[in-house]
Parts: sequence; structure tokens; C-alpha cells
Amino acid sequence: MKEPKSNGVPLIGEHADSAPENQSRRNFLRSATVAATGVLAAGTSLGAQAQTGAHNAHAGHAMPAAAPGAHAHSWQGGQGSMMFMEGHDMRGVVTEAPGAPSDDAVNYREFEMSFDVIEHEILPGVKAPMFAFNGQVPGPVFRVQENDWIKVTVRNRTEEMHTIHWHGVDLIYTMDGVPMMTQDPVHPEETFVYRFQARPHGTRFYHCHWGTPLHFMAGLHGAFIIESPNDPIRRDFPYERDYVLMLEAFDVNFAREHMNAVHEGMKKVNALMGQGRLSPVTHGFFRNYQEFVKAIEDGWRPPYTRGNAELPTVKPRFFAINGKAFPATKEQGHMKIRRGENIRIRLINGGVATHHMHLHGHQFYVVAEDGNPLPYYKRCNTIAVTPGKTFDLIVHGDNPGLWDFHDHNELQSTNNMIYPGGMMTMLEYEDLGEIPYGPSISVNQ
Repeated sequence: MKEPKSNGVPLIGEHADSAPENQSRRNFLRSATVAATGVLAAGTSLGAQAQTGAHNAHAGHAMPAAAPGAHAHSWQGGQGSMMFMEGHDMRGVVTEAPGAPSDDAVNYREFEMSFDVIEHEILPGVKAPMFAFNGQVPGPVFRVQENDWIKVTVRNRTEEMHTIHWHGVDLIYTMDGVPMMTQDPVHPEETFVYRFQARPHGTRFYHCHWGTPLHFMAGLHGAFIIESPNDPIRRDFPYERDYVLMLEAFDVNFAREHMNAVHEGMKKVNALMGQGRLSPVTHGFFRNYQEFVKAIEDGWRPPYTRGNAELPTVKPRFFAINGKAFPATKEQGHMKIRRGENIRIRLINGGVATHHMHLHGHQFYVVAEDGNPLPYYKRCNTIAVTPGKTFDLIVHGDNPGLWDFHDHNELQSTNNMIYPGGMMTMLEYEDLGEIPYGPSISVNQ
């Protein structure tokens, strides 16, 4: 893989070796009448990040158009899927999905990612097994420019299958990351290459779309920020500091129990794969509805009948910002501001609960929803962020102090129902001067 210029900012992950041609399952190279100039990825760290310069790329993408007079295509069930090939073994395979320009057609900005299993500490005394991008929860922050062409090579280092869905990005459908709808799931020891153009600008994010309730909650999510010199929010509220807050809800017991169950099941699947005995019904995949019904008539039992597992319940008891619950949120630093300064806060709900985020001492402006600038800006001090939603806020430094910023569903500002905890951090004025009362740490009120 060609290594792009670095401009002093590290890429996500480590440099990947080029794969031999005979390891590539699909080698779909598409020429495209497009042109793009690449500015390398900005930072991957969490917290405040200064903005980068303008980008002058102007490019588009499209699937091939039908010939004049052509009939609409009738899709065959399971078309193009390796999942319906008996005994398929994806270990060591590099998968290139169709539809995107080739390496020599556009100037890609290249990133490496991995699916991993880690033990993550939510706060001292509480650890849980989690899936993770690049060995961290949440995954690394992408910062790219609108219209950049992005190439993400992701390796599966777990015993489970995964995908990456680029939430809120208007991309080529074969890169959307929905298993069995737009791609095969990425198997253990398989590598998958995503290629797409970053658009539209705004606060987007990415997450696994396989086994979504577990994988989404158990750490496989991260921020994908698409910046633009034409961003009206920067024009209306000039700012330098930009904070990304991933909001998370963790049921550590559910995660532990079901990750263990998943790994036990996948051991059997991987063993069958290694023996060349894997069949679609082993996974519960079918080319069409008729095949699905026929399998049931022949005695196959779908897992939702609960004959194969106990009915699970998900009850999050730990709530976090960027992977940490209060007071461990202090470890990653609080948001900083100065008198007269504007700061931008990007809220991303990467979990399964709704969070009512409340800032003390200020009325903030809600300036974007789902990454898209709003036609008018609304002043609030509390905003409900439902799963899958993003909101951008602008805070103006007009009330010096040390201010609480937390989930006002107070049950979610707890650690295992002990208050205070959970989704709680602070806004700190750097130029406060003399501090008559400074915060300490309380873990049981």
C-alpha cells in the first residue's frame, strides 16, 4: 500500500503490507472521470482539535448508468456473495468491493483499521471485554476534508464477523457496510477495503453493523468528521477549539456473557470453515425468502424462536463519554474555554440509550443535527440525543467558572446506580483567575 504524505500528523493504525495478487478475492478496478487533490488526514486523538486548511477537491462518483432502452435489472438473491459458496474460507483473503475508482484514478487518503477484542476499563474497578477499532474505545477520530477520496483497509483480528457502516455519509452503496445487503461480513483473518468520497461535510460517525446491538454497544464506534472551508457554522461562530464527545451506554454483564457466547459459536463456524464444510444455513443466511421458509419446513429452527438461547435483557449500568465514566472522565481532560471564545462541541450517540445533555451556567446554540447545519440556530441548555443522532453545539464564553456538563436523566449520571458518575464532565474557564471553590472527586452522595 502506498504511504501518503504525512504533513506531520499520524495516520490511524499501522502501515499495511501490500497483499499478493493471488490473495485478492475480487480485483474490481474501475476507471473514473474524476479528479481530486489529497490533503492528508488530520488528527486521530480525542478532545480539542484545531481546524486544518481549506481543501480544493471537486469530484463526484456514480454507479454505471444503464444503457438507453435497457430494462431495469432484476437482482438475484445473494448475488456476488461468498456466503453462498459451500465451504468458503476467508482467512488471509483481501476483499476489494466493486464500484469505486481504482488507486490510479483518484488520489486516495489511506487509513489502516483493525477489529480487535480488548479488556476496556470504563473507570477504576470496572473493566469489560469489548470489541474495538484499533484496540481502543471509542475508535480513532477521523478528520478529513469534504470531497476527499478515502481508502480504509480494515483487518479482522477477532473470531467474530464485522463490518463498518459510515453513518450519515453519502457514499457508493457497496461501501455502506450493511452485511448481506451491501457486502459480506468481514470474516476472521480477512481484510476488507472500503473506498468512498467524504461527503457531505459535518459530524458523522462509523460503527459496526454486524450483530449491531452487541457490537455497537460493546465499543465498535468512532467519530468521522468531514470538514469544509464552506462550513457556515465556522463563518457564523469563529472558533478554534473543537471537542468530540461520543456518548455511550454499557451493560458490562450483557457484553461479557454474549461476547463469550459469540466466540463459542464462532469457534464452531471457523472449524467448519477450515474443514470446507461451512454452508449458508450454518450462518442462517438465505438467498431469498422462499429458501428461508423452505429451511424452516425442513426442520431448521430460527434462533428468534428462543429455542437456541435464553432471552437476553440489556440494562446499561455504566454511561460514558469517549469510553470513560465519571470520575475517569477527568483522565481524558475536561473541555476548556476562555472569556469571549467560541468552542464547538460535537455530540455523537454511539450507544443504545437516550441522553439529555445539560450544560450549567450557559445557553448554547444548537447549530447542526445529523451533521447538517440547521437553517436557524436554536438556544438551549439541554438537548436530547437519541441513539444514532449527532448534534453540534456552540458555547460562547460569557460566564467564567467551572461548569457541570452531564446527562440530565440522572439515572445515567450514575455508576451502577451510585451517584455521581456516568455521563458527566466539566467546562473549565482557563482564565478564571482566583478560584474560590475548586472541584474535588465524589463517588457516593
